[in-house]
Amino acid sequence: MRAYKKYVTIDNPKKLVLSDLPFQHGQLVEIVMTAEDGEREKRIQELRTLLKKTQALPKVQTITDDMIAEELAAYRAGK
Repeated sequence: MRAYKKYVTIDNPKKLVLSDLPFQHGQLVEIVMTAEDGEREKRIQELRTLLKKTQALPKVQTITDDMIAEELAAYRAGK
């Protein structure tokens, strides 16, 4: 499946015109629309801040790659 993303600003909420698309005449395409909101970027920044704080905790600093691998193996084994 080939994906193509294009950002447009809605001028008329009753009509949307897409032009210069990289598809063939008669080709079936799926259209998925999502609206960007200001909250999304705010939530992403809050998550980044939280992750940085979590990674800076002293107990986290003692976790090794081997410990993580063991934990993953145990999880996958259903333990």
